Amino acid sequence: MNKNILQKNIKIANSIMYYIYTHIDVNIDLDELSRDLQISKFHMHKVFKNIFEKNIYESIKSIRLQKAASLLLTNKYSTISEVAKLCGYSSHSSFIKAFRGKFDVSPKEWRKGAYKKYSNSILKASNISTKTSIDFTNITATIVDMPQMKSYYIRNSGYINNVKETWQKLYTLVLNNKVKKYKMVALLHDNPTITELDNCQYIACIITDEKEEVFTQRLPKFKISDGVYAKFDLQGYGEDILRFIHWVYHDWLVDSEYETTTKPSFIVYHKNNYLNEENLFDISYYLSIKF
Repeated sequence: MNKNILQKNIKIANSIMYYIYTHIDVNIDLDELSRDLQISKFHMHKVFKNIFEKNIYESIKSIRLQKAASLLLTNKYSTISEVAKLCGYSSHSSFIKAFRGKFDVSPKEWRKGAYKKYSNSILKASNISTKTSIDFTNITATIVDMPQMKSYYIRNSGYINNVKETWQKLYTLVLNNKVKKYKMVALLHDNPTITELDNCQYIACIITDEKEEVFTQRLPKFKISDGVYAKFDLQGYGEDILRFIHWVYHDWLVDSEYETTTKPSFIVYHKNNYLNEENLFDISYYLSIKF
């Protein structure tokens, strides 16, 4: 496969994945999607499978259940049926069956504490997650209303593997084209504390109004959602971020009385730990919330 065809297929696959994540709370119409992309359903399924190594229906099911598992923890005032509906399930019984099939417990058992064992196993599976010495309890959130942001991106399958290489590619593009004003943003479609790290979708983004034609030619683009977010400012070493996100979801949210939405959280890098030898970061972390 030549480079141009590969880049075209990556853009198609990314568009499909983006559509799934942004329509996870409704019935996903693949016929409509294929018409929007101006390709056949057969080609759409083939391209997606070649790029992500799993089929579209498997991805939809997995993403629905990941979102549901997260919302069951953070939206304690929502019933299980309401959470199921938010994640695109029209049948309560089918949701219960699917959830138990993935997590080996019922949504009720998960909400009562079974998530802790599952979440801790993910943290332990990461060689970096237990090394932090930061006390997060003194960190406070600022509630902000964020505008919609246009970004150019590279999607990385997995929270840990190849993330550094992905950022190096984006940074090389910035340097090659002498872009002066830009932001680096990581979009986290999945909650990495209750989603296996290899299954997380980590999106490395560049936000800029400079050299738009360069980024448009080389990278797919999407808009990061506007809305109300809790903003956390944090500095530290790369290994601290996963434990911090764990604290936000499992401690801060529980005590805050806020709930989350299906919008992804994101990180704005003021200093990117993947691009310096010291592994140091300075970030603002944004979590979509409602009250």
